[in-house]
Amino acid sequence: MSGRSLTEPPPVLAEVLAVSGLTKRFGDRIAVDDVSFAIAPGETYGLLGPNGAGKTTTIRLVCGLLRPDAGSIAIAGLPGGGAMIDARAQVGYVPQDVALYPDLSARENLRFFGKLYRLRGKALERRVDEVLELIGLSERAKEKVEAYSGGMRRRLNIGAGLMHRPMLLVLDEPTVGVDPQSRHAIMENVRSLGASGMAVLYTTHYMEEAERLCDRVGIVDHGRLIAEGTRRELIDRLGEHDRINLAADGDLTSLAKLCRDMPGVERAGVTGDELQLIVRDGRHLLPGVLDTVERAGASVRSVEVTEPDLEAVFLHLTGTALRD
Repeated sequence: MSGRSLTEPPPVLAEVLAVSGLTKRFGDRIAVDDVSFAIAPGETYGLLGPNGAGKTTTIRLVCGLLRPDAGSIAIAGLPGGGAMIDARAQVGYVPQDVALYPDLSARENLRFFGKLYRLRGKALERRVDEVLELIGLSERAKEKVEAYSGGMRRRLNIGAGLMHRPMLLVLDEPTVGVDPQSRHAIMENVRSLGASGMAVLYTTHYMEEAERLCDRVGIVDHGRLIAEGTRRELIDRLGEHDRINLAADGDLTSLAKLCRDMPGVERAGVTGDELQLIVRDGRHLLPGVLDTVERAGASVRSVEVTEPDLEAVFLHLTGTALRD
């Protein structure tokens, strides 16, 4: 499992993970119902859903901890599933419950997990140093894990999943119960992994994490994948629009009339000293709006762009907030 560092690009693949028609039953209950999605190299894919929606079962199927009743899984072009060792070796699984030895140091924990993947000697020590540096624990490497904060333990938990240089990293709610500083550090770790070319499957109960980290999101409810896409695509599906509020000096009534003629502007009005626009894709449209303001001779004092968020999409599609 050696030969490629985290900073080197993985072999060129169209998809690191391809899931098709995945189905899993427990008795009469269908936990995962005909789910299909794919993750490309360097992509962070967020799997979101209410409690009991089927996220954890889907993750366990991907990692080979459960066998599907129907459907297929391919990891790095290899057939996945419970007995497919070559495919499973390409996966780093970081469970929600920290899986470390508290009476060992961080370095000793990483050595242990590295040896499970047949790393030895200088290659093992080099890899331990790389991972400690990545997760920001080099200076605390000799301390026992039992003395670590919850956030440090979670960062080390991620490090254990990276020891064998997986092509797919599966993170199951990695920031639950950690302090804001550690949470920020974990998210920065995840961001750097995506930038290095690693594919990441990420579940979270924090919508802002999904918006900040995930290139695409799949929303699961009652075992089915009910929506998938980028943040913008999901918001467009909801049919809501962005708002642009400009506090400005000048003839705002005439300016509103000019803005109404712009492609992408649904409505334009004036309240007090503010021009208020309802638009499609506000950030893309904003430069044109500002150019129109300048040509009209108005002077802008402040600008605010408000976009619908994933929370609104999630609530619309599932009828519940993410943490319910």
